[in-house]
Amino acid sequence: MLTKRNKTKKVKIGKLKIGGGNPIAVQSMTKTETSDIDATVRQINELEKAGCQIVRCAVPDKESALALKEIKRQINIPLVADIHFNHEHAILAAKAGVDKLRINPGNIGGIEKIKAVVAAAKDHGIPIRVGVNSGSLEKEIKKKAGGHVTAEGLVKSALKNVKTLEDLDFRDIVISIKATSVPITIQAYEMIAKKTDHPLHVGITEAGIPRVGIVRSAAGLGAILAAGLGDTIRVSLTGEPVQEVWTAYEILKSLELTSHGVTIISCPTCGRADIDVEKIAAEIEERTRNIKQPLKIAIMGCEVNGPGEAADADVGLAAGNGVGLIFREGEVVRKVPEAEMVDALMDEIESMAIE
Repeated sequence: MLTKRNKTKKVKIGKLKIGGGNPIAVQSMTKTETSDIDATVRQINELEKAGCQIVRCAVPDKESALALKEIKRQINIPLVADIHFNHEHAILAAKAGVDKLRINPGNIGGIEKIKAVVAAAKDHGIPIRVGVNSGSLEKEIKKKAGGHVTAEGLVKSALKNVKTLEDLDFRDIVISIKATSVPITIQAYEMIAKKTDHPLHVGITEAGIPRVGIVRSAAGLGAILAAGLGDTIRVSLTGEPVQEVWTAYEILKSLELTSHGVTIISCPTCGRADIDVEKIAAEIEERTRNIKQPLKIAIMGCEVNGPGEAADADVGLAAGNGVGLIFREGEVVRKVPEAEMVDALMDEIESMAIE
């Protein structure tokens, strides 16, 4: 049984509400040059189609900051400006109409610059995410830990930066404290959840290429989410951002924290299987990606035990000896030749998706 979700404050990001018991929201980040408006909008629309609920764009220069206004005009999901070092970019982003600012107050500059960013956020009614990760941890905090990144150091940095905002009477805050180390990240989130009720954005930073990053993200985020922590989630992969969204949903669905879209279960195959289960499962996954309705689909390589082994699936296929059995809720509803079974299964899936 999962731990009951940690109680946090409610924060609005555009029209989306996070924290306060609202569903965990899936976030990703564009990998285009933000100043390239057409490419950035195109990628955001692809992310939205995949189910992304919040999108973040890097703002490395003034041109990117100014592009945010037109990007915002052309998209439907909340837009977050990712700011480092230059407080003027944050102010321009707020004026452009973004729905949240992501900053590390420690690298924005002195208190006057932080005050200016806070004033812009207040004027435009947008929250600030205080982001601390293993790469941006203050030198003095690392020095006290012998030059190492520690969970204690990440939490100390985050709370120090949060206090800076709170002292300026700003409390519309989201916190993230991500490290490349899975155990350190888990420990840091467990520690900070005991010290604040601001919503938490969770992730494993720089998780790596998909083959590795998906595993590391599932291990780390699975532990954090199972402990009841997290209000928004991002899987950070070296690759196409749409894959980050798919992975995030699979992690949430595995923990039964969302019912978004299809869940495919398939047998690992054995000597009894005489169909290519892997190929069929991959095709069904590809053809059902745009279905938002929650459906559990089973693909089994044995016509004898398949329906029984996947009895809790909404719909599925069990095949062998040149025949495919299509079943719904454990009951066989169709028997078709092997050449027709994938299309027959899709017919059933699509009929259930519109019922």
